[in-house]
Amino acid sequence: MNAGTHAPEAPEAIVASFAEADTQAADIDLSGYSFEDWVCLVFFWTMALLVFLQFFTRYVLNDSFAWTEELAVYCLIPIVFIGAAACVRRMRHIQVNFLYRYLGAGAGRVLSGAVDVACVLFYGYATWLVARYTLAVGDEPMTTVPWSKAILYWLACAGFALMAIRAVQVAWQNHRRGYSALQRPEAFDDTDA
Repeated sequence: MNAGTHAPEAPEAIVASFAEADTQAADIDLSGYSFEDWVCLVFFWTMALLVFLQFFTRYVLNDSFAWTEELAVYCLIPIVFIGAAACVRRMRHIQVNFLYRYLGAGAGRVLSGAVDVACVLFYGYATWLVARYTLAVGDEPMTTVPWSKAILYWLACAGFALMAIRAVQVAWQNHRRGYSALQRPEAFDDTDA
């Protein structure tokens, strides 16, 4: 048989694969998703619809709506900042755990705990900074839509606040578990929650 071809499957095997797919679809588990995941999903699809509307009006109707581009760009703000809270919850941010291979268990635990505290403090401080910034310049209007940019800044602030809350939860879980993803990354490879 040639390398580029494969043997055709029997019709019974194809029917069986569809039957198996039907049983798997009934086993969908959405419990691993949280509030921030659904908020990001809404903003993502809003952005996708705005980009499609921009494309349609520009290239099909030859008369584009200027506001669609601005709002699509502004949809990225909650996607990034609220989506970052989902990454904190899942412990999926980039981390360097090379040093932990050479530290003893006790020293690794202390350093890991210090990293958890630093994360909570950083996200809390960033929340405070963004809130101050929003209060200072929040009256600035958007370019094409008569809405205040404070909406965007408050969404970024909410993202940082969610990151701080999730960082506290992760720190508590790490404390109760006795180790973190920095110390044992292999224990978190299959984590979807």
